[in-house]
Amino acid sequence: AADCPLSPCQSLLFLGLVAAVCLGLNLLFLTVYLICLCCCKRDQDPETKRPHSCCVTWMAVTAGLICCAAVGVGFYGNSETNDGVFQLLYALDHANQTLTGIDSLVAGTTLQMQGGLEQHLARLNELLASRGDYVQTLKFTEQLAGSIVLQLQGLPAWRGVSADLTELSGQVAYVEYYRWLAYLLFFILVLTVCLLACLGLAKHSRCLLVTMLCCGLLMLVLSWASMAVDTAAAVGTSDFCVAPNKFIMNQTDNVISAEVVHYYLYCDQSLSSPFQQALTVFQRSLTTMQIQIQGLIQYALPLFPTAKVQDGGEQGVSIPPSAPQSCLTPLFPQKDLLGVQQLLNSSETSLHQLTALLDCRGLHKDYLDGLIGICYDGVEGLLYLGLFSLLAAAAFSTVICAAPRAWKQLAGRERDYDDMDEEDPFNPQARRIATHRPPRGQLRSFCSYSSSLGSQSSLHPPAQTVSNAPVSEYMNQAVLFGGNPRYENVPLIGRGSPPPTYSPSMRATYLAVTDEHVRHRGDFPA
Repeated sequence: AADCPLSPCQSLLFLGLVAAVCLGLNLLFLTVYLICLCCCKRDQDPETKRPHSCCVTWMAVTAGLICCAAVGVGFYGNSETNDGVFQLLYALDHANQTLTGIDSLVAGTTLQMQGGLEQHLARLNELLASRGDYVQTLKFTEQLAGSIVLQLQGLPAWRGVSADLTELSGQVAYVEYYRWLAYLLFFILVLTVCLLACLGLAKHSRCLLVTMLCCGLLMLVLSWASMAVDTAAAVGTSDFCVAPNKFIMNQTDNVISAEVVHYYLYCDQSLSSPFQQALTVFQRSLTTMQIQIQGLIQYALPLFPTAKVQDGGEQGVSIPPSAPQSCLTPLFPQKDLLGVQQLLNSSETSLHQLTALLDCRGLHKDYLDGLIGICYDGVEGLLYLGLFSLLAAAAFSTVICAAPRAWKQLAGRERDYDDMDEEDPFNPQARRIATHRPPRGQLRSFCSYSSSLGSQSSLHPPAQTVSNAPVSEYMNQAVLFGGNPRYENVPLIGRGSPPPTYSPSMRATYLAVTDEHVRHRGDFPA
């Protein structure tokens, strides 16, 4: 801590501040871009303005590709982080089971030595009180049992460490579940916003464009916030992975001795185990006790004529069935001796299990598995999640940049529609307007005049000559909307359709036919 100018908390706060500064710079860049875009659009000649549909399309495609790549990278990083954390949880649970097993074996063996063995030895002292050598053997056995209990009490108690590991495992599992779920929902939200952006650009909807812009700004902020969290978590985990042994020794300084912690963290086979002396005394005492009890079974039982050793042991002399009941009143040492022997055998099994659990290789393997899970898979996943955040920020920055251009494109299309002649029946906008506008009075035009030739008695043509303006007008409109004049080969005379645009030859024919009809009407009386 003296070598590092910043504490871990200050370092994490510094990383959060860096992410906030990057977010501010990103928003500043977008603001400058939008201002420059508006100024450039305002300086252009209105007649030269054209919607940059190709630019908008490529920006949308780029944003979609970056968004898909970001989500793919994010899914991989989220999976890697989850795998690393669950590997850590498995190592913690396995180590917790080992420590719990050690405490259970120590407690069970101590209870056998202090409870069941002492009861059997007390009854044997009463039975063999007449033989001083046997009493000395029983006292020596009792002393050995006390020595074993003393050695077991000298072993470290792992109950507190096991409780801490259980609490840590529960907290890590709880945080990891909600972290994984939050990122999964974040990925779905990113894909939804990208789909909304593509839909807004495809449908040319201003409402969707406004929603896309707002969601893009929100996702931009969330992306940089995710970047800050991922970076802080990765740096904090890396700091732990640089010197994990020192960190663990500092955390367990007041719970477990430094020698024991060092033994499990490094597991150096050249060093002796701190439990070697206790286990050696346990094994030697247990072997000596078994020898003493076996000698009592072999030499003391024949002194009692009513005792009968079963299960392959030596048989004593049995009293005949005709003997009086008073001869069977003495207590039998057989049951207590066999009980002691059974307890010693059980203690020997516990000794082997305890030796295996106290060996450093099991817990050291769990320790390495946990470190690999959190320091390799976990940090790698966090780095990929940070890359996802960067790609998502780039994608939504592109979406925000494309929104004003798409808005200009929609405005340009509406302006082109507004420039069309509302009286043109071929204009789709005119038909839409006609549905919302009340019908006007019948206007006399070339169409109505030519269509009224069939009812000459009811309608009278105007006195003025026929004008060629409608034909020229519609030819000009055809040039305006189509780029080239649209010609038809058949004149539309005698029907209510508007005059089309004719080719020069058809126009001359049409005018000749019209003049003939006019002269023919002049021969009839009014």
